[in-house]
Amino acid sequence: MTSSAELIELSERRSAHNYHPLPVVIHEAEGAWVTDVDGKRYLDCLSGYSSLNFGHRNEKIIQAAQDQLQRLTLTSRAFYHDQFAQFCAGLGDLTGKDLILPMNTGAEAVETAIKVARKWGYDVKGVEPDRANIIVMENNFHGRTTTIVSFSTDPDAHDGFGPYTPGFRVVPYGSAEAIRAAVDANTVAVLVEPIQGEAGVLVPPDGYLSDVRDLCTAEGILMIADEIQSGLGRTGQTFACDHEGVVPDVYVLGKALGGGVVPVSAIAANRDVLGVIHPGQHGSTFGGNPLACAVANAVIEILATGEFQARAAKLGEVLHTRLRELVGKGVVEVRGRGLWAGVDVDPDLATGRELSKALMKRGVLAKDTHGSTIRLAPPIVVREDDLVWAIDQLADAVYEFRNKG
Repeated sequence: MTSSAELIELSERRSAHNYHPLPVVIHEAEGAWVTDVDGKRYLDCLSGYSSLNFGHRNEKIIQAAQDQLQRLTLTSRAFYHDQFAQFCAGLGDLTGKDLILPMNTGAEAVETAIKVARKWGYDVKGVEPDRANIIVMENNFHGRTTTIVSFSTDPDAHDGFGPYTPGFRVVPYGSAEAIRAAVDANTVAVLVEPIQGEAGVLVPPDGYLSDVRDLCTAEGILMIADEIQSGLGRTGQTFACDHEGVVPDVYVLGKALGGGVVPVSAIAANRDVLGVIHPGQHGSTFGGNPLACAVANAVIEILATGEFQARAAKLGEVLHTRLRELVGKGVVEVRGRGLWAGVDVDPDLATGRELSKALMKRGVLAKDTHGSTIRLAPPIVVREDDLVWAIDQLADAVYEFRNKG
C-alpha cells in the first residue's frame, strides 16, 4: 500500500489548496475509530463536522444503503420513487412540520431557506419586489456559496469573492435587542445557528432563542434555524432549539441526515411557508434521490427512538465535566452542549492547529477553528472510557506545551 507521506505529497501537488488537512491519511473506520494507511488507529473527535453522529459505517445505515444500491440509485425528481414519501413523512414527523424540500449539501439547504424566505416575503408578507432583507449574525457559518459568503464576517470566507449579494443585515450573536433594532418593514427572516459551530462552539445566553422566537412572531417574520451541525442528536436533544422549547418556522438540516454515507440536506417548514414554492422555481438533480432517501430514512428511524439523544446528553456531561477540570491549567475556556465542545487553549502555549497535531500524535483526531480553539465532537457511539481517554490525551498535550523549555 502507498505510504501516508506519498499520498499526502501527491494530494498537495495535484489538489487545490482550499483545505489544510492534518498529516493523516485515513484508510478505514468503524464506530468512533479510524485507521490510517500505515495501520495506526485514531479516535475520531470531529465526526465529519457532525456528519458522523451515528458512527462510521453504522450497521443500520450501511444496510439501508446496500439494500437500496441493489435496486435503484437515481431517478431525478421528474418521477416519484418508492423512498421519497417515507422520507418526507418521516422527517416531517421528526420536525413537526408539514412539508419537506430536499437538497444535497448544507449550503444548498441554506440557499433554499433564503430563497423561500424571500418568496414568502413577497407573496405572503407583501414586501415590495427586490426589497427583502434577512437578519444574520456575526461570526456565522452557513456555507461557502457566493450568496452565503456575502454576509460572512470571517475574512477567509468573505474577502476576495465580490461583488457580494445584497439583502442581509449583520448583528451581534446573542443579542435579541440587536435583531429588534435591525428589523424594518422589509425584513422577512432571521437566520440563526442555535449554537455557532465554526466560530468555536459558541452557545448563546439562556433565553436568547426564546427571545428570537417571540420577536419573529411579534414582527411577522420567519425564524430560520440552521441546525446543520447542531441538530439530529449532537447536543443531547433532537434539535439544539429544543433546549429552550423553541420551534422555528424553518429548520435547515444536513450533515448527520446523510448518516456519514451520502450528502443529504433539507429544509422543513409548514405549508404556509413552503407552499410558496411552485414547480420550476427551485430544484436539484440529486436532491431527494432514492439512495439519499433510503439512508436518511434509516437515520430518522434511529432518531425516533431517542436513544442517541439520551446518549449524547449523558456522555456530554462526562465530556464537559472533565474538560472544565482543565480550565486554569492551560485551558482558558470550555463551551458547548451535549457531545460538542469548543476548547480555548492559552494562546501563549499553542495554536489550535499545534494542539490538534499534538493530539494526532497521541491517537486523537480533532480540528482547530480560530486562533487557539479546537472543537471536540466524537460520534455519539463513542464508548465512555474512550471519551475519557481522549480528554486525558488533551490534558497531557496541554501539560507538555506548558512545560516546554
